[in-house]
Parts: sequence; structure tokens; C-alpha cells
Amino acid sequence: MVLLIFYISLALVVSFLCSIMEAVLLSITPSFVAKLEAEEGHQGIRLADLKRNVDRPLAAILSLNTIAHTVGAAGAGAQATVVFGNAYVGVASAVLTFLILVVSEIIPKTLGALHWRSLAIPVTRILYPTILLMWPLVKMAEGISRMISRGEKGITMGRDEFHALAEYGVREGVLLESESRLLANVLRFGDLSAGDIMTPRTVMFALAREQSVADVLSENSEMPFSRIPLIDKNKDRITGFVLKTDVLMTVANDLHDVQLKSLEQPIVSVPTTMHLHDLFQLLIQARMHIAIVVDEFGGTAGLVTLEDVVESLLGLEIIDEEDTVEDMQRLAKENWRKRRKRFEKEHGGSG
Repeated sequence: MVLLIFYISLALVVSFLCSIMEAVLLSITPSFVAKLEAEEGHQGIRLADLKRNVDRPLAAILSLNTIAHTVGAAGAGAQATVVFGNAYVGVASAVLTFLILVVSEIIPKTLGALHWRSLAIPVTRILYPTILLMWPLVKMAEGISRMISRGEKGITMGRDEFHALAEYGVREGVLLESESRLLANVLRFGDLSAGDIMTPRTVMFALAREQSVADVLSENSEMPFSRIPLIDKNKDRITGFVLKTDVLMTVANDLHDVQLKSLEQPIVSVPTTMHLHDLFQLLIQARMHIAIVVDEFGGTAGLVTLEDVVESLLGLEIIDEEDTVEDMQRLAKENWRKRRKRFEKEHGGSG
């Protein structure tokens, strides 16, 4: 009877430890590993190594678990025959199977999945001796794994998974909805280009560079923007931009005949296909707040500002303190809808 209890206990205890180590190891997130690596030093580094080469600790755990089950079942079966006779071997096997299922699978894996944060360091300490104990079997498993995978490694976390994780964080109360939206915008940031966020040429406000400041103010009592492109004859020939404050200061100093080209500042041009990362870096490095967007033929497609880029990142509309018009893209779309309705009305709803 003592040997029977010993074999059953051996199988259950070892299998319990293996199951809880497996559950903890698979539950640990990459972000938690990075945090622990920074805070815990040596143990954090060891845990990071285990997660990077997760096949190795898993092979050790599964090998030890299989050995425990096999030895425990064989020993318990033999001792059950001695103690109870052949008639009860089936009953003993059924009881052992039930105990293994509940005590060494369901309970430890549930505990590991729930308390993996607090168990991460203790499991790390146990796993290294376990790997050494099972080293020959671990190396054999690694060899088989390499043959199957052919050296290919899967991506741990893609963009879609990261986005889903941010949404899950809101549901769990870990993140605010605004924080989740910001993360989503950051992920979307790389997919957008200058053409997606620009103010279209059709509603782009611009001034002729040959105009005097007096003429500008007489024709535009309220200039709506703080930075205004300057054109040479048409919008395909934009030479620079002028600051609204410079125009007002010039008039305030009674220099009414000064032409806008005297106040002109250089402006950069970017293609419609330029990604927002690159556009953001360009504007920051050049210390510019405004850029002209050109199409594939070199013509002006529209205008983009640093505020437009930041709005795309934050998901919020930023209004320059000098601007009175909030969104020229909405105005362009509204004008297009009006032109389409007028066209359909004139042509009897065709087109």
C-alpha cells in the first residue's frame, strides 16, 4: 500500500509542477518580460531567455511530465495488482486517470493562468534545473523541431493583435478609451500618406506674391489662416508662404505698399504618396509648419500642415490660434457634393 501511494503521489506532484510551470510560461506576456528584465535584473534576464527560446523549457516540462505519468501509472498499476488483485486494476486505472486530470491538469493550469505574475520568478528558478535534468531529451526535441520548422520563426505579435490588445485593455479597465484610440491611431499612422490628410487644392487659400499688404487687407478683411501660400500666377506655381502676423505688422508700421514677396518664406514640397512618418520627420527637422503636396505631374494637389499630421496621430482636431476655419477637407467634400447635385439636376440625374 505504501508503494501504491508513493507512485500515485509521485505522478501527481511532478505532473502538478509541470502543468503549473507550463501554464505560467505560456501566460507571460512580452511586455511583462521586458518590465521584469528591467526591474529584476538577473532573474528577469533569465526569464527573457526562456521566453525567447520557449521550445527548450517546454520540451523539458513535457518530457518530465510524460516520464512522471508513465512511471506513476506503471508503478501504481503493479502495486494495485499486489494490493487489490487483478479484478481491481481497471478501477485503480480509472481513479488514477481522474486524479491526474483534476489534480495535475485542471487545477495547476488554472492556478498558473490566474497567478502567472506572482509565479513568474519562482518558475524561472525551477525551470533551469529542470532543463539540465532533461537535457538529452531537450536536445533531441530541439533537433526534431528544427527539422520541422526549417529555421523559420513566427511573428510573436502583429499589428492586428496589438490593436485587439488595446481594445481588450479598455474592456478590462486597464486603458482609457482615449488611450486605446491613440494606440489605434499610432498603428494607422504608417498606412496614411500626405494625400490622405491634405487640404485639397480646390479650397486651398492662397495669395498672389505681387500683391501689396494694403490690397490683401482690403480684399480679405479676415484672413482665415496663420500661414498663407504665395502663388506666381496660378496655384501650380507656389513660391513660398507668408505669415499673417507679418502682414498685419507691416500694415501697422504704415508700410502699405510692401509686396507679399518681400515677406515671403520658403516652403517645402512633398509628393502625395509620402508616408506620414516621413512627412512628420521632414517638417520637424526642417522646422516647418506647412508643406505643399504635389501630384505625379508636379502640379499642386493640396496643402498639408504639421497640425494635420498631429491630428492624424492624436485623433483630435487642433486649431491654430490664428485660424478661423476648422477643416477645409470637409468644405472641399461639401463643395464637391453641391457640384454633383447641380450636375445631376442639369443633366436629368445622369452620371
